[in-house]
Amino acid sequence: MATEQEEIPENIAAAITEISERATLLIRDEIELARAEISAKIGKLVTGAVIGIAAGIFIVVALFFVLIGLAWLAWYELFPAAQYFWGFFVVAGALLLFAVVAGFLAAKLVRRGSPPSPKMAIDEARKIREAVGAREETV
Repeated sequence: MATEQEEIPENIAAAITEISERATLLIRDEIELARAEISAKIGKLVTGAVIGIAAGIFIVVALFFVLIGLAWLAWYELFPAAQYFWGFFVVAGALLLFAVVAGFLAAKLVRRGSPPSPKMAIDEARKIREAVGAREETV
């Protein structure tokens, strides 16, 4: 009988050690999941920011071409000859179209990436807590 009573504390100690190790492993996995999720969202934010900067550059260059086109148009109206300005307006229109597309893409990526919170890790932690709570109720 004395041996059974000695084995029970050893079994409890082993069970507690196993639970502690598993909890530590779960916590490490959750931290790694949160880190990966935040890295992915930050990547989306950076990509959106870079595309937004490109859109800004397209707009600046387009405005430059519009100003040059207006200069040629003024020259044409004052001194009618060949119509050189239309080429500048076509290029400016294409650059403005690229800027609009890039701007929408950048806004979409920034919206998807912000705020950078680890939603998957939080959901997983909630599921673990519910599973542990359900298991405690059955014991």
